Amino acid sequence: MPLYTSRADVRTDSPERYAKQLVAHLSRKIEFSTEGPTSTTTLDTTTGAITIGDGVLTLTATGTDPEGIARVEHVLGSHLERFGQRKELEVTWTRTTDES
Repeated sequence: MPLYTSRADVRTDSPERYAKQLVAHLSRKIEFSTEGPTSTTTLDTTTGAITIGDGVLTLTATGTDPEGIARVEHVLGSHLERFGQRKELEVTWTRTTDES
């Protein structure tokens, strides 16, 4: 079964603030765990991650179901774009497939 990964690197001068806001907002409905700069959640069989970097917030979705990947992309991406609307944050996902 192929493993799908989708990644979006969002440039921002406030990655910590947006990560905190995104996790706090989404934690009302889904559970996150945070270790270091990365917060993760699982929706059905797909794992979503929010990672704080230097001037970048990286969103990832990993799983075996393309529909699950699309769901995580939508949940993380649409909320981040809404929170970062004033700064014109744009989330662009890139998918890869590991067929091993």
